[in-house]
Amino acid sequence: MKTLLIKEFIYKAPPEKLWQALTQVDQMKEWYFPQLQKFEPVVGYPFQFEDDHQAYQKEWIVTNVIEGKTLAHSWAYKGYSGRSEVLFDLVEVENGTKLSVTQTGLESFPDHPHFKRERFEWGWEMLLGHNLRQLLESSTKS
Repeated sequence: MKTLLIKEFIYKAPPEKLWQALTQVDQMKEWYFPQLQKFEPVVGYPFQFEDDHQAYQKEWIVTNVIEGKTLAHSWAYKGYSGRSEVLFDLVEVENGTKLSVTQTGLESFPDHPHFKRERFEWGWEMLLGHNLRQLLESSTKS
């Protein structure tokens, strides 16, 4: 059975500022993955990461872009079966922006602790609930 992993976060930042954080490499390196080297919010664009010699090298490709509203990309690992999809949706709310992240396909990964749903849940809490929030809040104060 396919199940969705859905997390929602509200930031005290306008959608434009959040969109920049989701699509500009210098900001993405701060909250998402510091190994990111090149990225463009263009369908079909493959993320480029530095080879940090980790066991789980990412192979991601942009799959959907609606400027200022939606960004989606595949989530796969070199040498491992399985492919997931990550979808970021932005909605303006009173005094800020709601970001919903939906991840599908987790069940396609191998039965291994690195690929457990709980690990992804924790990851989104850290990446979006802590790292991205910290980036947006520190940049709104300046």
